[in-house]
Amino acid sequence: MNIVTCLKEVPGRETRYRINSAQSWIDESGVTAEINECDEYALEEALKLKEKHAGEVTILSIGRTRSEKSIRKGLAMGADRAILVEDEEDKVRSPHAAAAVLAGALRDEECDLILAGTQSDDFGYGQTGTILAQLLGLPHATIVMEVEALPEQGKVKALREMEAGWFQWVEMPLPAVLTIQAGISQVRYASLKGIMQAKKKEIRRIALDELGLNLDSLPRLEVSRLYFEESASKAEILQGDTETVVNTLVDKLRKEARVL
Repeated sequence: MNIVTCLKEVPGRETRYRINSAQSWIDESGVTAEINECDEYALEEALKLKEKHAGEVTILSIGRTRSEKSIRKGLAMGADRAILVEDEEDKVRSPHAAAAVLAGALRDEECDLILAGTQSDDFGYGQTGTILAQLLGLPHATIVMEVEALPEQGKVKALREMEAGWFQWVEMPLPAVLTIQAGISQVRYASLKGIMQAKKKEIRRIALDELGLNLDSLPRLEVSRLYFEESASKAEILQGDTETVVNTLVDKLRKEARVL
């Protein structure tokens, strides 16, 4: 099986975020980056399918040149090669635009299965995978918890997580698009041998302009203001002896909180 896994690099989950001066995004100075959690599980699922059915796993990513570090990690885990659509100016700002770029990069690729994360850790729209399937004209399933590929029969089965603790098995023909939920398995660590091999694996770079897309014609999402939630209440520490503190507290409950 030839499997393509979509991978996005996002700010690290352990990062202490600060907002930039324009309040348009986080201050990226000193921010560590990592593979989006759901995408990492999608890659793990792709590698398991490769081990069972043979074939090739290709990583497909959109991002800046610095994204190579996360891509190399995916290659070290066991992916065979990668494609990076270079977007140095962050022009790809919506799920529709991302899906259009991914679809454009896949025009010359032959694959049996496309895996993506259910949603990203930064924006969390949860739409890119389904829009990608629509643009490619492929069947798809979302929030997938288990994958059973049947390449000899030309189909794949996926277990979807539903509401209220319910699950649903769906079956569809190949090629197909699946969006993978985080936590469905144990993600492997890259071995020392894998890390050394990853340095020699191919990362094909595609300039965004090479795809011939008019991103301005697609629906756009703009962040008008990013801010931390401001607390509407405050805490006050009462000072003094017991009688003073009690009298002050009763006075505040009566006059300020109006609960007495």
